Amino acid sequence: MSPNHRDPARLRRRLLAWFDRHRRPMPWREDPAPYRVWISEIMLQQTQVATVIPYFERFTARFPDLASLAAAGEEEILAAWSGLGYYRRARNLHRAARQVAAAGGRLPREAADWERLPGVGRYTAGAVASIAFGRPAPALDGNGVRVLCRLHALAGDPARQPLKGRLWDLLGELAAGARPGDVNQAIMELGARVCRPGAADCAACPLAAACRARAAGDPLVWPERTPGAAPRTLRLQVALCREGEAVLLSRGERPFLGGLWNLPYRVLDGAGELSREGWAGLGLRLRGARRLGTLTHGHTRYRLEQEVVAARAELLDREGAPEYKWAGPRERARLGLPAFATKALARFGDQ
Repeated sequence: MSPNHRDPARLRRRLLAWFDRHRRPMPWREDPAPYRVWISEIMLQQTQVATVIPYFERFTARFPDLASLAAAGEEEILAAWSGLGYYRRARNLHRAARQVAAAGGRLPREAADWERLPGVGRYTAGAVASIAFGRPAPALDGNGVRVLCRLHALAGDPARQPLKGRLWDLLGELAAGARPGDVNQAIMELGARVCRPGAADCAACPLAAACRARAAGDPLVWPERTPGAAPRTLRLQVALCREGEAVLLSRGERPFLGGLWNLPYRVLDGAGELSREGWAGLGLRLRGARRLGTLTHGHTRYRLEQEVVAARAELLDREGAPEYKWAGPRERARLGLPAFATKALARFGDQ
């Protein structure tokens, strides 16, 4: 196979022709204003497209531009983000909006300037700069890693150097020509729809003729991976306390969504930096507690097993305790409780 078979310009043409025919409609693609592209890329971090779309549409309807986002309070931002998870993204997005607004309100054009904003790493910077402004910046995500590792049959762990840097260089060569934003999106789309983790549809791939993994006969061998650590299991006790239709909520400097209003909880079995907690130390005494059941919930690094108890609540005066408040159905809807709490309310709210 001749070396120019994998020439970046030729690969780019094939990718773009395929993308023009097969690109999925997405709201930020139909209206790729820089602000909308930025919001979409933050939401797409560690979250699938199908999940993001309805959140994106609601969020941008509520905060249609940088000025409205920067002017909003954090609680309002978190409520609008509720259910999407990884809430640090929302806080960083808010901080970045205020930082840009304070500097004049003009979003950066270059990837290097995007990387100076809170919550923006190399991938997001390259994605926004290339898609919104046409800058020749690569944006390498997991789908792109898989496509490039198979295309070039690259050995090694793509999460580690030197392969990690080599992959960024390869995508940079592709994004250095025409339509860099579409090139980045085409690689992602190809990995999401054709060159998938457990199945490679080589017959539908525009790069099949140049793919070394296909020529080797088993594309699924690539990319190589070092097994990651399994999530740790933590046991929590969650208190469901009622006064009429109102439910007791708490927030504070806590692990697991501490900046959001949530059902009160304490750590039963700690791991690492998390130690066993008592309710009194959290400024709460439970009266007549009875066990309702157990729920599981996935978190970034942990698998949470939540023992839910119903009880009457007595608030104690304890320095450093979380903030508490009683909230009825309308206020809970306005606050946008996280999945951590909504699961318990949906399952046990009437018991």
